[in-house]
Amino acid sequence: MVSSVSVDLNADVGERFDSWEAGDDEAIMRIVTTVHIACGFHSGDATIMAETVAAAVRFGVEIGAHPSYPDREGFGRRPMEIDPRQIRADVLYQIGALDGIARRAGSRVRSVKAHGALYNRMAVDSDCAEAVVLATKDFSDDLWLVVPAGSLAVGVARSSGLKVAEEAFCDRGYLADGSLSSRGDEGAVITDPDEAARRAVRLACEGEVDTIDGATLRLAPATLCVHGDTPGAARLAHVVRTALEGAGLTVGSFVAR
Repeated sequence: MVSSVSVDLNADVGERFDSWEAGDDEAIMRIVTTVHIACGFHSGDATIMAETVAAAVRFGVEIGAHPSYPDREGFGRRPMEIDPRQIRADVLYQIGALDGIARRAGSRVRSVKAHGALYNRMAVDSDCAEAVVLATKDFSDDLWLVVPAGSLAVGVARSSGLKVAEEAFCDRGYLADGSLSSRGDEGAVITDPDEAARRAVRLACEGEVDTIDGATLRLAPATLCVHGDTPGAARLAHVVRTALEGAGLTVGSFVAR
């Protein structure tokens, strides 16, 4: 059993390419407790970042940076053989850009969560994980780092002295090795709100999730993610939060702990 009676619900937002469309992001911000905002490398730009930060401040959710590989064409989801030294510089650059915008709005970046292929790589590649850790520490020792629950990155981050929030996904399928299944696989993306809610409650209360290849994975998440680009994300997030609270859990951001 997971001993904590509190769990964070986070979403990745600001993932736009042109003019900012408030609808889905604002609806999600009414429900979640932390948002991680795209920093321009896989999507978003300075204007979109500023408007997304302003909305987050308005809705009172905690702000995190969502850095990625420099891959707008592939939405940051394509594996890239980028040297860890460059990863460190790129991640620091993205954190700093978003924090400058956040401070202008009277807030600040409180956490960092890598996106897409960079997130997946740091789960299994210690040099990559260390690069993201060092970039986070370069900016501030006071930041939280969000990492895949149960992954190699957890140990790398904790050994650095950073505050660590292990993350699990209630709208994505897992494999038995703890990795996320490819988005093209059957069951990889969960769009049924009730199914996502059942998974969320089980993850938060029991620390378990069934994998698409027939195993049961044990995790200890401090935060659960609803992807902002999942179809019907706001409705899904609402059903998930309602289920978590119905199970007796307090839904609140990990940065307040």
